[in-house]
Amino acid sequence: MADRKGAYGGGGGDTDFRKTYDREEYARRAKEREAKEKEESKARYEAKMAGKKYHRRASTPEDVRMTTAREARLDVQSRIGTTQIVTGGGVGRKSGVGFVCSICDLSFFNNHEYIEHINSPGHLARSGQSAEVVKATLDDVRERLRYLSRKRKEESRVDETDLDKRLEKHKEEEEREREEKRRKRNEKRRSKKQQDDW
Repeated sequence: MADRKGAYGGGGGDTDFRKTYDREEYARRAKEREAKEKEESKARYEAKMAGKKYHRRASTPEDVRMTTAREARLDVQSRIGTTQIVTGGGVGRKSGVGFVCSICDLSFFNNHEYIEHINSPGHLARSGQSAEVVKATLDDVRERLRYLSRKRKEESRVDETDLDKRLEKHKEEEEREREEKRRKRNEKRRSKKQQDDW
């Protein structure tokens, strides 16, 4: 048979550029997947017979922790009136201006969407938390009540019956608020000046 030439002058018979598949590797993967699905199906059935809800285990169970209450409050109020440009090149499903979840690579236009996302099962799973909530024990409740009682006593130690003390305290709070506003305003001016200098 004579050499065949392709449309561009090259030979048309060489197919070494095509991807070759390792059939044994794919067969091994298929067996592993089937075994895993069979094991999960068995666990699901056993949970159903025991009257419990089945939860799929994460790939690394030691890294997964139960969902607990947030240790600190979400700082949303400090960002009121500010703008944050999200640069991601459209990597996430949402991009633009707003609150950013770096774990899920999403941005949200308002704090309600952001907080709703943070409490969502998808975000909890990506952050390494299970959907199961830690149940408070009797000792936990007692400790929390003791803490709240101590906190209330500390706050009530200031004599609230003396009008002069209350007025003085109110003036100090107003002065602190004014100072904080002044500081934020100066910070904003400095950042705007730096942006203009660029």
